[in-house]
Amino acid sequence: MANTYSSNLKSYACNDTKSRGRLFAEDTPVYRNNYQRDRDRIIHSAAFRRLEYKTQVFVNHEGDLFRTRLTHSLEVAQIARSIARELGLHEDLAEAIALSHDLGHTPFGHAGQTALNQCMKDHGGFEHNLQSLRVVDKLEQKYADFDGLNLTFETREGILKHCSLVNATKLGDVGQRFVDKTQPSLEAQLTDLSDETAYNNHDVDDGLRYGLITIDELLDIELFKTQHDIVTKKHSSLSQRRMIHEIIRRMINVMVVDLIDTSRKNIEQAELKTIDDVRQQHQPLISFSENMTAQKLELKQFLRTRLYQHYQVHRMSKKAGAIIQALFDAFMDDTRILHPETRESCIELEKTRGDAGLARGVADYIAGMTDRYAIVEYERIFNPRQLSFASLIP
Repeated sequence: MANTYSSNLKSYACNDTKSRGRLFAEDTPVYRNNYQRDRDRIIHSAAFRRLEYKTQVFVNHEGDLFRTRLTHSLEVAQIARSIARELGLHEDLAEAIALSHDLGHTPFGHAGQTALNQCMKDHGGFEHNLQSLRVVDKLEQKYADFDGLNLTFETREGILKHCSLVNATKLGDVGQRFVDKTQPSLEAQLTDLSDETAYNNHDVDDGLRYGLITIDELLDIELFKTQHDIVTKKHSSLSQRRMIHEIIRRMINVMVVDLIDTSRKNIEQAELKTIDDVRQQHQPLISFSENMTAQKLELKQFLRTRLYQHYQVHRMSKKAGAIIQALFDAFMDDTRILHPETRESCIELEKTRGDAGLARGVADYIAGMTDRYAIVEYERIFNPRQLSFASLIP
């Protein structure tokens, strides 16, 4: 019998026994519920494994201690499950969304996405949310009966956090809420904010570790300073490394507590009965308080100006963008330099959609690369010293 804990769920939570289903009908799994099956398929996917070598801000080979997309996804899943449990929502669904939300990210973090979007500007653009959905719906090819992972509607809905109206109309049921201006499930909402909570705080940690920002600079930020003062008063002799960890874990905690308390009040005021009530709300019910929203924005603005625009990060981003652009141009110019299997996929897309199809196939290939593989592929193609046959083989 399938494992379900529907008796513990609120009436307005997603229920694995009442899922809107999958693109291809399947029997209910034995000893697992539908969202557990989604989670397991995500974990066993090639795209999920590649997240180990894709970065958030820093290039993967710059250091072993920085967070990758994989460690980030695990941290988001941990936060999302904790919030879902407290609010009586479906933990397995929140976890599945969290683990899959970054599957479509390019190598080299935000710099890679910006570069690939520029490459694709005449062919529909590139957006990592759409690419994550494309990965789970099409690009993962392991199962005998279908392309993709054939995830439930609810997991796919949570993956698609943002979408233009133009793209939404092409996506069928999963894009309809952007057309109708309705809300996603509470599980999708909380995972979105769990993602933001994780990367803001952990970028602070990585930035301090790399020496791009300092504690003195962060003392101008209320969220950091409040926890810094508490920690230093209580533990005056802590080493800096342990002090930073203590501050950041407390920052995450106060944000999560605020999110749970505020969301619970919002839900009570909305007098929800069913998930349809959730979808018909004018704005998301999972949210931070006004005070925490202001503190979060202050931290975000600090990171944007002091970390993401730091000259060393910009140098890495510049190099990353050049690699992406060069690879894209080379593959578009001559598909014969592609691996035969990849070339075949690109040619099939070109037959049905012309240059836009070819470009999408090339973008799929580049987006699937890890940081290290993109650098190696660039070297294989453009480094004149790598002319031996062995060095050219993937």
